[in-house]
Parts: sequence; structure tokens; C-alpha cells
Amino acid sequence: MKSKNLNEQLKDLEEILFKNETLKEVLKRLEKSNLKNYYVGAGCINQTVFNYLHGLRIDANINDYDIVYYDEDISYEKEDIVIKYVEELLSDLNIKLDVKNEARVHIWYNEKYNENRMPYTSVEDAVSRWETTITCIGVRLENNNLIVDAPYGLNDLFNMVIRPVKTDFTEADYIKKVNKWKKKWPKLTIMPWKEEDL
Repeated sequence: MKSKNLNEQLKDLEEILFKNETLKEVLKRLEKSNLKNYYVGAGCINQTVFNYLHGLRIDANINDYDIVYYDEDISYEKEDIVIKYVEELLSDLNIKLDVKNEARVHIWYNEKYNENRMPYTSVEDAVSRWETTITCIGVRLENNNLIVDAPYGLNDLFNMVIRPVKTDFTEADYIKKVNKWKKKWPKLTIMPWKEEDL
């Protein structure tokens, strides 16, 4: 199959994502909302594409819709207001949402898991540090145009190659996730954690 350039891939991505009517509605409502400095990202994006490439129902196996934003007010109270606002905005869609202020993730994550994760410096920095190259994708609408943040490009996504991003995750985290994905999307190619295992 002829490899496509980034502009062609972005066009394909938009076409596929908009086949997921729920995702399309989420993007349209958020575009008109008060939410700033945000992306819809991770699972609902790559999984929509995997479903399409596997010939499955376009929204199959999507557990939740991740909405991430960056606000330097890192109080729990402010994040809770935003979470409730987004949940109310999308309440009739009957989907599970995961809304997070990426500026405060390190606070609760380090406490919960006894880790020392460094703070994210922007919403784009957060997206770039998610577990695999194909989860490091965020999208939003601006003036009805799809804005895409994909720090590792889109080749892995369209080739269904799972490759680790090791900044904030462990090999055990990676193996657990990819084993779960492989059962749902058997055409995925899983890259080993250690490159020498190739």
C-alpha cells in the first residue's frame, strides 16, 4: 500500500473520526463551549480508527472519551467545576467521560501511585507523554476545522503499530495495555518494550 503524506493522513483521520457520530457531536459541542486549551484524545481517537480498519462498528470497544485541558489553577475545586460543566454539556450522549486538568495530574498521580512524575508544562506536553505513540493524539475543532496534535505523527496509527512511550509508564503497564488491545483488535502489531528484543 502506498504510504501517504501527513496532509493525506490528516484528511483520512478526519473522515474516519467523523464516522463516529458520538465523537463528532462531542467535538462540535466542545467547540462551542467555554472550555479552553483542550483536546479530545487517547483511546476514543485511536480506537475509532482501529474499529474502522478492522471493519468493526465504529464505536465498538470504546470505554470512555478523554477530554484533557490545561489550567494553571490546579485546585481540585476548579477542576471539579470544569468536570461538572463538561458532563452536563454532554449528559444526553450517555457516554463515560474522563475529564482532566493535565496541570494537576502529577499531584494526585504521585500520591496515588507513590511515584515522582514530573508536572506537565502544557496540554501538548501531556499528550506527548501518554503511554504509546498511537495514544499520543489529541483533536479539537476550531472554526469547524479539525486541529490535530500528534507529536509522533500518524504512521503508527494507520499502520496499527503499537510502540511504547516510556517517559511516564513502565513495561508492566505497557504489556497489560497491549495484551488487552490485541484481543479486541487482532491486526495490531505490538512492538516490544526493549528495542533489542526485535
